[in-house]
Amino acid sequence: MNDILITIGELSKRSGVAASALRFYEEQGLIGSKRETGRQRQFSRDVLRRVAFIRVAQTVGLSLEEIKLALSTLPLQRTPTKQDWERLSRSWQPLLQQRIDTLTALRDQLTSCIGCGCLSLKKCALYNPEDTAQRRGSGPRYLLGDRSEARLAETGLVKPA
Repeated sequence: MNDILITIGELSKRSGVAASALRFYEEQGLIGSKRETGRQRQFSRDVLRRVAFIRVAQTVGLSLEEIKLALSTLPLQRTPTKQDWERLSRSWQPLLQQRIDTLTALRDQLTSCIGCGCLSLKKCALYNPEDTAQRRGSGPRYLLGDRSEARLAETGLVKPA
């Protein structure tokens, strides 16, 4: 690891994360510190990148457990290299793409029928007649990836009933 150590106060200031949150991250095994007998926590500077990673991952909705699992793939005995971070990044691409797709669908479809069963919009009668989407399961079926027969007919993938 990098020989330059910083205090929890400096880490908090540089990362924008409260010292209490940093102590929590350490308790959860997301970051690590060094202590000499009777002295305060000291962190290697590369912990700044880990904390930044944690903050961004939380911002996009990842759980601490998902973050911890990802960080566990990085070496603790040395500063992670660019290749270490690239490997971690590649492993998250499918998960992040799925979240992007879900948010895009929410943005694009929320004003139309989402297959939730409320049947409150005029388009629901066309896209979810008599709440046929409920046969596929609970929740907003069309936001979850199911397609109504009417939407499939619009694309030409199936013929309308």
